[in-house]
Amino acid sequence: MPIEDHFSPFVNEHYEIKEWRHAVAILRSDFPDEWAHIVEMLESFRLYRAWIEERGGNRSKLAAWVDHTLGEHGWEETKFETQIKVDDTTRDSPTHKVDCFRNRVALELEWNNKDPFYDRDLNNFRLLFDLGVVSVGVIFTRSDELQGVFDEMGRGSSYGNSTTHMSKLLPRLEGGGGGGCPVLAIGIKRSLLTDAEPPEVPAKAKKPRKKRAAPAPLLEPQGHA
Repeated sequence: MPIEDHFSPFVNEHYEIKEWRHAVAILRSDFPDEWAHIVEMLESFRLYRAWIEERGGNRSKLAAWVDHTLGEHGWEETKFETQIKVDDTTRDSPTHKVDCFRNRVALELEWNNKDPFYDRDLNNFRLLFDLGVVSVGVIFTRSDELQGVFDEMGRGSSYGNSTTHMSKLLPRLEGGGGGGCPVLAIGIKRSLLTDAEPPEVPAKAKKPRKKRAAPAPLLEPQGHA
């Protein structure tokens, strides 16, 4: 089944959608609630001009909207504590945080970071998939065509070629950056831009992010010839 058949006409018109290793089929069949939450978010999302015009180093209103919208369904920012075990020795490995996590589905928002953040996200998906913690990864980002919007608004220098957009993500995805983890990539298109007044978005909760312990992989010592 073509990937377009899984989505409504609205989603197909307003987003660029790519998948890796049958991510959509797995979401629909094994994680129907999380799939419904993602589709609901896509259908209610609008790209408010005021969000783009906003300057400063604070966390973006767009990110706060995504967190709030999914958070109403129990998605949480989650910090994974991973370890590597060799024989009787266990060592902590770098902690891997996911923006929004629920029931083995991990979603990362990449709106305007440097493009190496895609490497971090895909590597996290790969590791957490191999540890049996994540079954599907989702990256919510922007399509290349939005660069024209930023240029027209005089914000082009803030959203340049070295920042996160689909043409920076897809070669990494198709090159196997996520390993065996199924990944759904979603790019926001220009057609979602609106001059309407943006909604009030609650500030991000101040509660500490949820911590989960991931199982430590056992690395067998290698024999010598």
